[in-house]
Amino acid sequence: MKLSDSTPNLPSTTQSSSKSINTFYTSGSYPGKDVQDLICFSHLRWNFVYQRPQHLLGRAAKQYRIWFIEEPMWGDELKMTSCQQADGLTVLVPHLPHGTSPEETLQLQRQLLDEFIQRERINNFIAWYYTPMALSFSNHLKPSMTVYDCMDELSAFWGAPPQLLEQEKQLIKRADLLFTGGYSLYEAKQNRHPHVFAFPSSIDFKHFSDARKPLPDPADQRRLANPRIGFSGVIDERFDHELMRELTQRRPEWQFIMIGPVVKIDPALLPHGPNVHYVGMKAYKELPTYFSNWNVGILPFAMNNSTKYISPTKTPEYLAAGLPVVSTPIRDVVRTYGSEGFVQIADSADAFEAAIEAALNGNHPTDWSAIDKFLAENSWNNTWNEMNRLMVAHMSLAIEQ
Repeated sequence: MKLSDSTPNLPSTTQSSSKSINTFYTSGSYPGKDVQDLICFSHLRWNFVYQRPQHLLGRAAKQYRIWFIEEPMWGDELKMTSCQQADGLTVLVPHLPHGTSPEETLQLQRQLLDEFIQRERINNFIAWYYTPMALSFSNHLKPSMTVYDCMDELSAFWGAPPQLLEQEKQLIKRADLLFTGGYSLYEAKQNRHPHVFAFPSSIDFKHFSDARKPLPDPADQRRLANPRIGFSGVIDERFDHELMRELTQRRPEWQFIMIGPVVKIDPALLPHGPNVHYVGMKAYKELPTYFSNWNVGILPFAMNNSTKYISPTKTPEYLAAGLPVVSTPIRDVVRTYGSEGFVQIADSADAFEAAIEAALNGNHPTDWSAIDKFLAENSWNNTWNEMNRLMVAHMSLAIEQ
């Protein structure tokens, strides 16, 4: 089953528009060939945790020149730095002087953006947004199309700017296509735009399936005993530190390994002890070596507003690595993986402990062939190809109209 096969029924207006999009796409018209550039506005830095933007835009670089614009950094001078991360993909960082007022910040970002576009002689381009806040300095642009890839409900995160909801409202009005990072997000946005499509977290199966064979144990976990229970991801307000504290205290013989940066929360809130190991953020290419030497992968997310709409990328990554997975009842995990029996869902410390025990005893999951079939159908390659198909089709439709 492809994830897109289980997309909830779309409103009739979207069904009609989607049919028209498909018709123009298959008719042979291909205006997208004249659009060579994609400018992405992101709240995440490219060299932070490797996740949805890197997976999608790394693949998009085969069709477009990708310009990935990060949020500003502060220093002594006004400039836009650039760094080519891969063929066809450049990361741009605005640098603004210390002491710049909020109003000047927007003006200077707009100035740097305009100078970059003029310098690179960019005319026909796609504007791709991860953060609605970028609209405040880019709303004067005239892209060939605007895409809002809504990967999270950012307004639910700690420290979200108060104007974010209004900016998102304006971005949705301007967007030609709205992609969502999961089904819960799709359901929240589906009545706000005529062209909304759900694209949940996908998988680079080849990369993570290497973990199914023995790989050298990384130095910072080599000395640890087994069994090893691992988490990989950003450790922030979504992380259920109370659940983890209880688990680590109940089972001192289990080693809990945490990969990822600690952000936006007080580290003192996190569990500590001889069986708890924070090994920091790791490069994407290193993750299979860690997963290969774990026994269970966990998703200990708190049930709060910041996790209501998430579709964790680590769910399919753990499974591709051959790890049994235990998760709290995150809606998109339950819907996509729990209901199929691929992942154990646990709503309490007791249930979580019992589920890990079952996984360690080899009692779950029971059908790896079904898991592998599912993962093969839901690759990041397939997801990007379908997104691009919709984009090209929509540009065809716009020209015909």
